[in-house]
Amino acid sequence: MSPAGPRTAVWSGGFTLIEIMIAIAILALILVMLAGSFHAVATGKVHAESRLALDQEGRVILSEISSEIRGAVQTPLIPSRTLLLGEGRMQNAVPVDSITVSSLEPGHRRAVEGFGAEDTVTYVTEPNPDHPGWFRLRRTQSSSLLGIGTGDSARTSLVIADNLLSLHIKYFDGTDWKESWNSQSLPPGQELPEEVAIDIALAPDVGAPLTLSTMVVPPMAFQQW
Repeated sequence: MSPAGPRTAVWSGGFTLIEIMIAIAILALILVMLAGSFHAVATGKVHAESRLALDQEGRVILSEISSEIRGAVQTPLIPSRTLLLGEGRMQNAVPVDSITVSSLEPGHRRAVEGFGAEDTVTYVTEPNPDHPGWFRLRRTQSSSLLGIGTGDSARTSLVIADNLLSLHIKYFDGTDWKESWNSQSLPPGQELPEEVAIDIALAPDVGAPLTLSTMVVPPMAFQQW
């Protein structure tokens, strides 16, 4: 019997346990980074959409109030109810003003009423019981022919925002800016302010509050008497 020759080492060509663990750790790190990137993109998209919706909501509110102030009635020849009442008040150290105006603005008129006599429109704030620090903005509309405080059956009331943080309205009489306005205490021809400044702040679902401002010039304030 011939003696056995030298043994030849056989290489399996596989991976060691340490190499597999390192590969898994690197893959997990890459997946975590990808998941973080996807989450950041998704969160940014949600924030952007929320901000866009909030901006649109604020602009609609300002547009409605501005349009009705522009339609404030002050006519020297045709009988009308000249009425603009602005009450400045503070709550929780923030302004939450209210305004009532007799307006000819047709854009918000009820369909059954058609065009004709002016409406009395009121915007008033009230605490939001579901969110401390937030307020609701309520809009009430009624026929000006019925006067204020009467004709409840003709009134329509709607909460147009439940995330209001502040509403600040100022009135310019041609010389000074005032925090409140009462047309009923002013002489004929001077019952409307020359300009009205409106600042509004809304709370978003996520992110920082949104603040919007506008200036309104009531055209009938410059009617010649």
